[in-house]
Amino acid sequence: MEKLILITNPGSSSRKYALYHGDKLECSFHFEFEGGKIVCTMKKADGSKKKINCAFKELTSTVANLDNILEDEGYITKARGLDAILARVAAPGEYFSHDHIVDDECLKQLEVAKKKAPLHVPVVAAEIEHFMVTFRGTPIIAISDSGFHTARPELMKAYAIDQELADKYDIKRWGFHGLSVGSIVNYMKKEEILPEKLIVCHIGSGSSLTAVFDGKSHDTTMGYSPLDGLMMSTRSGNIDVAAALAIKKNKKIASDEALEKYLNKECGLKGVSGKTDDMREIIQLRDEGDKLGTFAHALYVYRIQTAIGQMAASLGGVDAIVFTATIGERSDEIRKMVCQKLAYLGFSLDEDKNVADMPERHTNIASEGSKPIWVIRTDEFEEMIRKAGEILGE
Repeated sequence: MEKLILITNPGSSSRKYALYHGDKLECSFHFEFEGGKIVCTMKKADGSKKKINCAFKELTSTVANLDNILEDEGYITKARGLDAILARVAAPGEYFSHDHIVDDECLKQLEVAKKKAPLHVPVVAAEIEHFMVTFRGTPIIAISDSGFHTARPELMKAYAIDQELADKYDIKRWGFHGLSVGSIVNYMKKEEILPEKLIVCHIGSGSSLTAVFDGKSHDTTMGYSPLDGLMMSTRSGNIDVAAALAIKKNKKIASDEALEKYLNKECGLKGVSGKTDDMREIIQLRDEGDKLGTFAHALYVYRIQTAIGQMAASLGGVDAIVFTATIGERSDEIRKMVCQKLAYLGFSLDEDKNVADMPERHTNIASEGSKPIWVIRTDEFEEMIRKAGEILGE
């Protein structure tokens, strides 16, 4: 019998879940605040949507009510419950660069990870704890978001610091968005379009670039935490530690944790523009002649272009580029601007293909004679299901 698996993807202001029967999506649930109360939108695999009334008032109560919702909608019964629950974990350190069935040791490591990554780990750790209470006895699997990057050479993981210190305290460039990049690589293998040297541009609210060599991660822009690398919606990306300390001093930020929160939540597009972290609104500001909106847009594109050069250098060349994630998949404007400076690598965009509808999961938007420029829809949930199958022995 195919397993019934629930995937959780908790955010700071919403909760998202996807229910799979085997490798087939049954439905998804999105809980968020609307008009001062929590509402749930259920979306079935056929695209139909339904609003579900929620009597609870806190997102932390979602899991406690989820079993009733799943039962009311006919997905589980008293006799037939979930077979497994999957939770994506983005945490620094060797332990969470691998997948784990949640047990006492995993819970202990989550407590350690909370101190290392106080902005990213506590939400998913709390979610796991809620599931352990509501779905008692159901296996929970912590799926690593950095696991895809473990294959990288040690050279690409290292900071230029005392290596004994680095090994002792797990201070390395772990990389993230591994589930997204893994999804792209496995899809390209299946479609027989995976080249030897590939750069995957995961561009969304969080953004990173990954150099892929022969189907394996070779290098990536994110480091010890998801803060590192590219400029993002609200994250600064690369910043000199001395500059960060100058921010702390001049803004009178009280603690290191508050500084980390500032760099993660108040910078990037939001910080530079002074108005918004939404790329669509940034482009509108630019078109209206807004000075800081224009600068934010230019800086964002520039950071991606230079990172592509960095990844190409790491690979010793590049055969194809992939744009994926929310902005990468949907913004023809960003794709166009980024590709304007990539002729030196052999890439040229076809502007008509770039703005045309893309009903297929993958589309080549390169002009004739160019190396491929793919737009591919990522599917992190699909990748999590694949990895869970390996753990559960399917």
